[in-house]
Amino acid sequence: MGFKKQVRFLHKWLGLISGLIVFIISITGCIFCFHDEIKDITRKEWRLVEPQNKPFILPSVLQENAKKIAPNNKSSMVSYYGKNRSAIVYTYSDTDNLYLYFNPYTGKYLKTENPETDFFIIVEKIHLYLLLPDYIGKHIIGGATIIFILLLISGIIQWWPKRKTDIKRSFSVKWSAKWRRVNYDWHNTSGFYISIIAVVIAITGLTFTYEWVGDGIYKTFNFGGDKETETKAPIIDTTKFKTNTLFAVDHAFISTQKLQPKAEMIFVTFPQQKSDLINTGAYPHTLRYDHQNNYYFHPGDGKLIQRDPYHKKSLGLQVVEMNYGIHTGQILNLPGKIIAFIVSLIAAALPVTGFVIWYGRRKKSKK
Repeated sequence: MGFKKQVRFLHKWLGLISGLIVFIISITGCIFCFHDEIKDITRKEWRLVEPQNKPFILPSVLQENAKKIAPNNKSSMVSYYGKNRSAIVYTYSDTDNLYLYFNPYTGKYLKTENPETDFFIIVEKIHLYLLLPDYIGKHIIGGATIIFILLLISGIIQWWPKRKTDIKRSFSVKWSAKWRRVNYDWHNTSGFYISIIAVVIAITGLTFTYEWVGDGIYKTFNFGGDKETETKAPIIDTTKFKTNTLFAVDHAFISTQKLQPKAEMIFVTFPQQKSDLINTGAYPHTLRYDHQNNYYFHPGDGKLIQRDPYHKKSLGLQVVEMNYGIHTGQILNLPGKIIAFIVSLIAAALPVTGFVIWYGRRKKSKK
């Protein structure tokens, strides 16, 4: 058995094993690409607000308002998404999680969302876990993603033209041929054209499944180092201080605004235990989760304890924090999302066209 025959054999059986999972991952990725844009159109009544020339209302006020709406839930975080967007109080209880939308200028209640019934969050859970328990589903998704990377590599090895005269034919689809030949050409050429971007999307996707992938990216760009050490939150003794959590949270929010006056998006966490610090994050762009600046504050008096601004983070950590934006194409705004959508759509078609090729050859060999 020659090398290319071995590769073809491997490509065929890996494709048959993982094809359905790769199709589901890719299709759900397509749907999720534009979830923010679609929600802004279909849910604008509570996602968008009229910008006003005054400061945002304090987190403590929003938390008190959230208590009135969901008295059995505890608040974990408040996020301010921009001047023309509502603020969200994230709450939880033993039975459910609820997202409460408020006008950030007036504190007016707008809407409650339950993530368990939200269409796009369900799509995201299919994409990540196939709606299975996460400790099972993530390994199925992760295994299929690794196989998909191997399929792209083995596919290019098979596709690679033997002679110079075959180069032009290998890069195009013969549309005038019979449909089986068109399908064959499309499978080969489309797989080649998306291969680099598809591998990047696949590797960045693996970071959500396997922590060692993120650690590997961190160490690659830093030539070593320990991500856990760099991202470790400070530990302090809070038992000696009187706690005024709501005051501290408000102070942390105001301090973050002063530290990052150009930030469009800010979140602030509520301590869930006496020893928890208040963590804030500031982002330069709305609904983009890269280039983040993080700060830690004392839960008793809101005193700033540690600064982790973006420009002082290591290159490896900066790249890791860009992971979500790279995976979804969000890092390049709308053009990046369009590219991610097209690549994901073509990736979803590859198992289908590959199955057609296999089934056609199997049928032909039987004859």
